[in-house]
Amino acid sequence: MKTAVEIIALTLVFSLESFFPLFMGRRHRLQHAARNAGIGFLNVIVVAFCFSGLLALDAVWAQNRGIGLFYLLPFSPWFETLLVFLLFDLWMYVFHRANHQVPFLWRFHRAHHSDTEVDVTTALRFHTGEIVISSAFKVLLIPLLGMSLGQLLLYETCLQPLILFDHSNVALPEKWDRPLRILIVSPNMHRVHHSQWRTETDSNYASIFSFWDRMGRTFRRREDPHTLEYGLPEFPDPSWQTLGGILKTPLAPLRS
Repeated sequence: MKTAVEIIALTLVFSLESFFPLFMGRRHRLQHAARNAGIGFLNVIVVAFCFSGLLALDAVWAQNRGIGLFYLLPFSPWFETLLVFLLFDLWMYVFHRANHQVPFLWRFHRAHHSDTEVDVTTALRFHTGEIVISSAFKVLLIPLLGMSLGQLLLYETCLQPLILFDHSNVALPEKWDRPLRILIVSPNMHRVHHSQWRTETDSNYASIFSFWDRMGRTFRRREDPHTLEYGLPEFPDPSWQTLGGILKTPLAPLRS
């Protein structure tokens, strides 16, 4: 179901970008999409072969032994699921922030931020090294929280359509974007995170709930998203936008 939801959302948002683009005149959309989809497909294969079964076994192992925070607390199943959802989203905020502040993690995360034409396919553009690291942390986090496989799938099924929409090139009017970002991450909020200006790059880390950035004092907004410049200054050459360039991004020197 998760995969079906992601494919439907990707198709829908990609279509909306064609009719209501924020940035117009992008002549190489399909080539750009193919490159980002290529790295996304590689990541799907890695996760499927290396982590899908492991995550399922991890959750079942913790459940059978009653290991984890929520097996120790007398909550009803629906309230437990709500708390797990919130805590896992908080973890996503913390891990995303660490990806910007820890040099080793930033080496891999730059592959995502080096995209100069952010659109829905940018949500697929993560370096395989980052995917491996984040999946390894999930293996540790699931028994720590006592998170079931169903709860993990519920979170990721809700997350994927939102991050696809937030990375999109769909022109969303401010009068619609403003009420959205009161509770959840909106497109205009996340676009600031992909700015070339480092102060803006290091902001708006939240995945689903926008209040983590307000609580962490990392919330920033840009009055006019049309004035944003995407990408990273240290990757000006078009060769970095190829599949090979994306994969070798961690080898590039860190910006001082």
